[in-house]
Amino acid sequence: MKVTDKQMKRMATAILNALKEQKVITFKEKEETVLERATALIRADFQREMELDREVNRMMDDLERQNPGEFQRYKMFPMLKKRLAKEKGIIL
Repeated sequence: MKVTDKQMKRMATAILNALKEQKVITFKEKEETVLERATALIRADFQREMELDREVNRMMDDLERQNPGEFQRYKMFPMLKKRLAKEKGIIL
């Protein structure tokens, strides 16, 4: 999924605000610093998923070359992605 930096920052802000309202967290650093770190973590997670998608597409290309004509990408993509994510410890 393509997510912009602005959307990632909005997501991090919403999470931090919800945690503040529930009085689950208190900040030892400035809120802006915490927000930037949270945004960076979200960005890194999306990067990992994009890399996983690329790897799955490469695997599917190889499988398609080995089995021409009897390969359905739309069925294989979610299955391969789920399996690789589990192997690599990525939560989808």
